[in-house]
Amino acid sequence: MKRALLISALLAALAPGVFGHEVRPAYLELHQTAPETYDVLWKVPGQGENLRFGLYVEFPAACTNVTPPRGSMVNNAFSERWTMKCPGGLTGGTIHIAGLSATVVDVLVRVEHPDGSAQVTRLTPSAPSFIVEAVPGALGVARTYTVLGIGHILTGIDHLLFILALLIITGGGWKLVKTVTAFTVSHSITLTLATLGYVHIPQRPVEATIALSIVFVAAEIVRGRRGRKGITARAPWVVAFSFGLMHGLGFASGLSEAGLPVGHIPTALLFFSIGVETGHFLFIGVVLSLIALARRVKLPAPQWVRLIPPYAIGSVAMFWVIQRISVF
Repeated sequence: MKRALLISALLAALAPGVFGHEVRPAYLELHQTAPETYDVLWKVPGQGENLRFGLYVEFPAACTNVTPPRGSMVNNAFSERWTMKCPGGLTGGTIHIAGLSATVVDVLVRVEHPDGSAQVTRLTPSAPSFIVEAVPGALGVARTYTVLGIGHILTGIDHLLFILALLIITGGGWKLVKTVTAFTVSHSITLTLATLGYVHIPQRPVEATIALSIVFVAAEIVRGRRGRKGITARAPWVVAFSFGLMHGLGFASGLSEAGLPVGHIPTALLFFSIGVETGHFLFIGVVLSLIALARRVKLPAPQWVRLIPPYAIGSVAMFWVIQRISVF
């Protein structure tokens, strides 16, 4: 009973992110075409028709534009392209995103070097600047892609709700370990295949199916609460493995934004997956800790309270299904 109330409170805390308008990260790409010349792509999320976030890139003072910025508004995102020259190159220089600290937007940055290697980083309102590095080594790639993986899962509320639903239906313990392991193995398969280009499925059907998977598990929880155990209660690892294949395609979309650095593809792919799993277990650890804490509090509640979490999860997921199908 206490667990049901706690999970209901957790869902309420997630509600603003669930129903709020999705804010995609801004994107800055710098492609070095010569020792001192860079092609720049700057994409900023829109805020409705012909409106955009007030985010602007500040390069080192010595940099000058070779061509004027060419801007356009497409798919609720404002894009600019131009070429600039920086005497001595950008290595060691600081790039700052003006206005970022006053928003809730992140910025994904990719700096491509002539040899095909790349520096990838993520800027946040609390850290709006970064220093351009020389050609990154394996350790730098591992650190960057681990952070990207953690950030992707902790901001992916649909993936977290699926994990929460699995946690509820398994009740924790060894069954949860086997279920999460099956989910990990399956989404790692499709994440790898999709990222390397062996599998390609349009993203919108993938996102709708991910939402539908949450509806299915939520319905299974309700069925179990009423004394009729379904396949998810009897063999949750089978369901987790099956739907994990589709969730892996969703994770691949997050990795495709950053791309894979030439020369470090296995390292980037491995540590992005490790980051995703780290995010999973951080979330599970927080939920289990809160449940353990709630068990110490004596709080009477009627039996119907146990149905609130699955109905809340299922309702949110069904909203996503309808929303995502409507944009096909």
